Amino acid sequence: MDVFSQVQYLKKIDYKVEILAGLTVAMTMIPESLSFAILAGLSPLVGLYGAVIMGIVTAIFGGRPGLISGGAGATIVVLIALINLHGVEYLFATLILAGIIQFLVGALKFGKFIRLIPQPVMYGFLNGLACIIFMSQINQFKIQGTDNWLSGLPLYTMIGLTGLTILVVYFFPKITNKIPASLIAILVVFAAVYFLNIETKTVADIANIEGSLPSFHIPMVPLTFETLEIIFPFALIMAGVGLIETLLTLTMVDEITNSKGSSNKEAMAQGGANILNGFFGGMGGCAMVAQTFVNLNSGSRTRVSGIVAAVTIMLIILVGAPFIEQIPMAALVGVMMMVSIGTFQWASFKGLRKMPLSDVLISVLVALITIFMHNLALAVLVGVIISALVFAWESSKRILIKSSLINENTKVYEVSGPIFFGSISSFNESFSIQDDPEVVIVDFKNSRITDMSAIEAVNLLTLKYAKLNKKVILKHLSSDSILLLKNAKGIIEVNIDEDPTYKVMP
Repeated sequence: MDVFSQVQYLKKIDYKVEILAGLTVAMTMIPESLSFAILAGLSPLVGLYGAVIMGIVTAIFGGRPGLISGGAGATIVVLIALINLHGVEYLFATLILAGIIQFLVGALKFGKFIRLIPQPVMYGFLNGLACIIFMSQINQFKIQGTDNWLSGLPLYTMIGLTGLTILVVYFFPKITNKIPASLIAILVVFAAVYFLNIETKTVADIANIEGSLPSFHIPMVPLTFETLEIIFPFALIMAGVGLIETLLTLTMVDEITNSKGSSNKEAMAQGGANILNGFFGGMGGCAMVAQTFVNLNSGSRTRVSGIVAAVTIMLIILVGAPFIEQIPMAALVGVMMMVSIGTFQWASFKGLRKMPLSDVLISVLVALITIFMHNLALAVLVGVIISALVFAWESSKRILIKSSLINENTKVYEVSGPIFFGSISSFNESFSIQDDPEVVIVDFKNSRITDMSAIEAVNLLTLKYAKLNKKVILKHLSSDSILLLKNAKGIIEVNIDEDPTYKVMP
């Protein structure tokens, strides 16, 4: 982008909308970052530092304006076992290694493989995540530090304030869209609690968030192969979980904004942010779906809101903690509940009758794994594998072979449909080798040989005909297929006229 284009772009930014969106996002990021840090046995400041570092690095250098990253629970949850076994210093070392892996994924342009994730998997992922967001808010209706539910006046107060928040978030956009409804809801509930002197849970009940700027720190772990053996599996899992959630969120933002982000650039930015987290004492993270929805619903479409959110959290740590700690948790709970409702793909229900049964089952399975195992990477991986197997099965039924006699000495087999590992059984069963005449023509004009299993099947077919001293002509094969056929010589005659130029998959 040249200087003139940059100036024009800056002029188009609605800074009022972006700043207000950033402030709203910051309010919703703080309790989540604190909660997951405490869940992992970390200092609350470690969670907030992770939100600041992830947020500002990805906002400036990431590949998707409008995408919000921070200290996400999806990544820290997979590291809890490591923290419990080896301590926080190993966490920071793992973050550095995971960041390097993520950066390399982006640098080597592997981010494009997110396109292989089918739509039913996306539906299941987002629906499952929406349920997790909603259920995680239910815990705020429990007594802090216990599994016991609130009761009496504290419970009714929490329900009432949460309901007020939901009503403001729902109805305020009908008045104006110039100010984020979520921010107004938080301010309304804060004012009600403050001026009416209502006793209820606040951010201060979770943790003290006052602190200083993060300082540079080299993880205190032995630089040995044994350390690498400990942290590498965790780093690999975290890198995978973070990239999957981030790139899925990026794809979601692309669809909402009708624009295209760079998955590789986002992967590199996320990797760089996690490396810095390892050196500056943050808990690491990835894209945050809920906060991204808050950002988009607030009208943001640029990088400004992400930068504002990160800077706001840092300022809160330094000087604004006493004020922010007084925000009622009910306000944040109500905002996140509305976010979960917005995250849920209600449109997926409308298409149930039109969707194949396999797609419906895949979507439900991915959602269930996401909800009950809280393992986003596993959910997506299982969904992709099952989708691939279903596709292979359906494709294997599309092969059709027609045979006809040209004369008493020549027979033609016309192959239609892809030949691959799933269809070679049908392919082999279609030939009457013993009963065929002396000359057999196999025409692949309407077929594709797509993998080595198919090459081997064709090779074995020619070998069977050769043993009976029958002449085989293979027509319309690609040049690389011919080179791989061991028996394409002597009694086997390969016709190369009008051969297609496609390549066999390695």
